[in-house]
This record gives sequence, structure tokens and C-alpha cells, in this order.
Amino acid sequence: MTKLAAIVLTKNEERHIGACLDSLAWVDRRVVVDSFSTDRTCEIARERGAEVMQHPFSDYAAQRNVAIDTVDADWLFFIDADERATPELAEEIAGIIAPEDQAVVGWNVPRRNYLFGKLTRGAGYWPDYQMRLLKHGHARYDRPASEIVILDGPAGDLQQPLIHYNYETIAQFRAKQTFRIDFEAMNLYRRGEKCKFYSPYTMTIRHFWWRYVTLKGYQDGLHGLRLCLLLAYYFGFRYYQRLGQMYRSAVKKPPHN
Repeated sequence: MTKLAAIVLTKNEERHIGACLDSLAWVDRRVVVDSFSTDRTCEIARERGAEVMQHPFSDYAAQRNVAIDTVDADWLFFIDADERATPELAEEIAGIIAPEDQAVVGWNVPRRNYLFGKLTRGAGYWPDYQMRLLKHGHARYDRPASEIVILDGPAGDLQQPLIHYNYETIAQFRAKQTFRIDFEAMNLYRRGEKCKFYSPYTMTIRHFWWRYVTLKGYQDGLHGLRLCLLLAYYFGFRYYQRLGQMYRSAVKKPPHN
């Protein structure tokens, strides 16, 4: 069995996949789990020596669990196509997974986020820990979006960050957030979040305050202000607006005989 496999989920990521895989040259095995891209993503991945498997996308957690069930390796390192692993992170991970009696089964990795081309440290974007390094057989993903990892053992935190080239333009931000609306609203629905007629408005204000004040989005200046306004609009208004639609649809469904 392979010691360490890197897993990259993709859908039309030809712009990023080459550099991402290049930053993983130190990994024993690189596997791209592709959602039937229509660009050169798979071709570029194969040119870089990565394995490519294709699976239809239903939600983020399900796609990651497909990789867990399919790829044989002692450790799995999940990384997105728009992220880059640094040599320092590679060295830290190598030291972490070396002991055979490693008790920790899941490791959080911090991320340095570049949004709209700017390094962002406020609004919750630093250290932005993500559970990405998993001991095989000890972890499953849950929730359709903003997925979480369920571990059957202890977790730890790495020190060296991933580099994340997040949203580059407003249009890209809007497209990604729009794609996630149903998934994020389903998260709220599943945990029983209530939605009143005023919820989209009140939650927009609350989310902006949380991002801009509590999480110190203000320290990134005008960039931070714009980012917090955009995030508040999508989380507070669009997600809760969709949540209300889900509740109304559930009420209208005829009872089962």
C-alpha cells in the first residue's frame, strides 16, 4: 500500500491543475478525481503523471468519500486545484506520517488565502484550518458543502500552510457562491435552522458583523470591507432565501398514504 496519496477534486480546472500537481511532486501517488471536465484538466493531469478517475458530482462530501473508498494509501492528503503545497509543508507532512504508531488520525492544515489577488488575514481567512491529512480507514466526510470530517480518533494541527489562490474576480466569486447556494442551504435545513420572513435580512447583518468586526475583516482595509459585504449578502440573504424556499416546498408536499 502507498504511504501517502494526494487527492485533487476537479471540474474544469485547466488553469490550476498543472501547478497544483507540480507542488505535489514529493507525494508517492497523485490522484485526480474529476467530475467530467470539458476542458484540458484530465489531459494536463495525465501529462504530469497523475492518475485520473472520473465520477459524477453529487455533493462535495460524497465526492471526497469516493476517493477515500477508492484510493489505497496509509494516508490521504486532500488538496484543491487552486491550492499549492510548499516545500516546508511537504517536509512537515513527511515527518508526521513517518512513525508507524502515529496516534493522531487527522491533521488540520492552515491556509494562506489570496482573494481578488490580495493576501487576506481577516474575516476568518487566517489561519483558516482545514482537515486535509487523513489516516486511511479513520475518517469520513459529511455535509453537502462546507464539508466536515468525522474522525474516529484524535486530531492535530500542522504549522506550515497551504497557499490558496481563491476567488480572483467578482464574477468568479458570484459564480462559485451561486453554485453552492443549494448545498449550503441544505446544510442549514439538515441542522433544523429556522427561517422566518425576515431571516434573510437579519442574517445578512449578523453575518457582516461577524466577518467584519468579530473576525477582524476591517484589518484588510477596503478589500476586507468589500469581501465582508459580499460574504454577508450570499450567506445571509441568498442562503436563507433558499432555505425559506426549501421549507415552503416541504410544507406543500402531499402526505404519504
